[in-house]
Amino acid sequence: MTAATETGLVPMRVSKAVGLQNGDEIFEYIVLEERDGDRRLAIQVGHAEAFALAASLQSLGWNRPTTYEFTGALVRSLGHRVREVRMDRIVDGAYAATVEVEGLQGTALVDARCSDALNLAVIADTPVMASVEMVAEFIGRQGRRFRRGRAAPPRSCRRPDDHPQNEPVAQQLPCAGIDQSEGAS
Repeated sequence: MTAATETGLVPMRVSKAVGLQNGDEIFEYIVLEERDGDRRLAIQVGHAEAFALAASLQSLGWNRPTTYEFTGALVRSLGHRVREVRMDRIVDGAYAATVEVEGLQGTALVDARCSDALNLAVIADTPVMASVEMVAEFIGRQGRRFRRGRAAPPRSCRRPDDHPQNEPVAQQLPCAGIDQSEGAS
C-alpha cells in the first residue's frame, strides 16, 4: 500500500453529518476524519445531501432506492465498481471530487460534487481520500469558522411513515437527519 504522503492524499473516513446553527440559520456539513491521525475535514452540503448521508450511516431502509442507492446499483449492474473517491481539488471556492470507477473496459475518472461522491462512497463502502492541500486549506481557513458555530438542536433521522398521520404535513416530512452528538468542537 502506498503511503498517503507519497501520493499527496490523506486516507479519510466519512464520520457523520452535523448541523451548526448561526442565528436562525442551520448549516449542514459532512464530517470526515483522518483514518490514521486526528485531523478532520468538514464540507458544507445541502439539506438533502446531509439527510441522505445520515440515513445511510444509520442504515435506514426505505421502500424504494434513494438516489445514491440507485446510482450504486446502476454502477454494479453494469459490471463496474466504485474503486475510490478522491476529494482532490477546490473549484470556484467549493471542494470537488473525482470518483474512480473500475469496470470491464478499464478505469474511468468521473468528476463529482463532494457531497454526491461521499454519499456514493458510503453506499458502495469505498475508500475516501482527501488531498493534503484540501485538508490544510480547511484547517487554515474554514476550520476556524466551523469551530465557532453552535450545534443545532438535536434532530432525529426518520422515515416519513414513522410519523403519526394526524400531525401537520410539515412535521411529517423527514427532518435534517443530522447528528449533534459532538457539537461544534
